[in-house]
Amino acid sequence: MQTCDLKVPPVLVLGLGNILLGDDGVGPALLGEVQRVYAEVPAVECIDGGTQGLALLGHLSGRQALIILDAFAGGEQAGDVSVLEGTAVLNCGVTRSSTAHEGNAGELLATAQLLNELPAQVFLIGIQPERVRTELGLSEAVARALPHALAKTCGVLDRVLRG
Repeated sequence: MQTCDLKVPPVLVLGLGNILLGDDGVGPALLGEVQRVYAEVPAVECIDGGTQGLALLGHLSGRQALIILDAFAGGEQAGDVSVLEGTAVLNCGVTRSSTAHEGNAGELLATAQLLNELPAQVFLIGIQPERVRTELGLSEAVARALPHALAKTCGVLDRVLRG
């Protein structure tokens, strides 16, 4: 009889954002770059979470680390890359989603923490958006920031994988 191994990879990289809202789609865009670099690393799973919000909760269970890739309005210049870790991620603001089509990382993290499903290590790699409006594609400033954001993400991933 064959058994099924249900063990999940210890590191989850989660790209969040709506690709139909311009720079809000930076999470999935950055995730595509990360997937190319870590495609052969079994300890890393990449998921495009889009705007699924709380529907992603089941993907957090059993992980050692969570790395969120998302647009992050931290009051910086468009294209600036931020790296937050631990409580800084959890404290960056929890707001409620106003529609079923709107994902919310803060709400997801708060719920995972309440249910004791939050990984021990949590990171956010965020890029300051220039514009979030109905349009396809990233602004020039955000698109230019992708290589820098990828380097930051790889640095975090390599640190987590080294333990």
